[in-house]
Amino acid sequence: MDPSFWLKLGLSFVVGSVWVTLSTLAAERYGSRIGGLIGGLPSTAVVSLLFIGYTQTPRAASEAATVIPLVQGLNGLFVIIYLQFVRRGLVFGLSSALLAWFILTSILVASGLRSFWVSVVGWLLLAAVCYLVVERWMKVPSQGKTRASYAPSQIAYRALFGGAIITFAVLMGKLGGPIYGGVFATFPAMFLSTLAVTYRAGGAEFSRAVAKALMISGLINVPLYAIVVRWLYPGLGLAYGTAIALLFSCGTGYLTFLFMRARLS
Repeated sequence: MDPSFWLKLGLSFVVGSVWVTLSTLAAERYGSRIGGLIGGLPSTAVVSLLFIGYTQTPRAASEAATVIPLVQGLNGLFVIIYLQFVRRGLVFGLSSALLAWFILTSILVASGLRSFWVSVVGWLLLAAVCYLVVERWMKVPSQGKTRASYAPSQIAYRALFGGAIITFAVLMGKLGGPIYGGVFATFPAMFLSTLAVTYRAGGAEFSRAVAKALMISGLINVPLYAIVVRWLYPGLGLAYGTAIALLFSCGTGYLTFLFMRARLS
């Protein structure tokens, strides 16, 4: 196996560990909106696109970003199904969401879609539908903090669990062949690990509240980051393109926070 792949695997574990820990601790200390906001910011997308650009070319990373908006829209459906079924238990909720996600993404990967504008239009439609379903139909309420003290073992568990889930997705993306390799490359590992940890920490209703904010943040910030990378990488290269895209993501993250504070129940 290419030594550079082990670098990506290690980076994925570190990013996953840090991001899941931060988002879940923030949710418990500051409420579901803040935790979901952090969890939905681009993290693994940054590592994946940067890795593709480093091992191949910036243009290849730009092309890889083409379907990310639409795939993130499908990740929104993953959260919707989780919200619907998690009251029957964490395993049932996640299993139902994963089954639907595998079916939808397998169809998408097998279709060979490479149209950027189809991806963007599909993302916008799915984002609108997912928001309306969660906020207007399901009416999932936001929640405040649940506790303020944490044992070192709890933090270590979250870091290891989050890192392991994301590393597993990256590894399967490498080993799964042309179809399921593409499926696992877009696996909602951050969503899955964050929802599992928040369920264990605060129960089904707290996890549902975090899921709503996580979905909205992910539907806004990850696709916009991918779109900026797609435009900047070919002309500016990896260093400047990533730096500008990250600055842009800081701006969209702040605007997402303002939106959540004003509009989420």
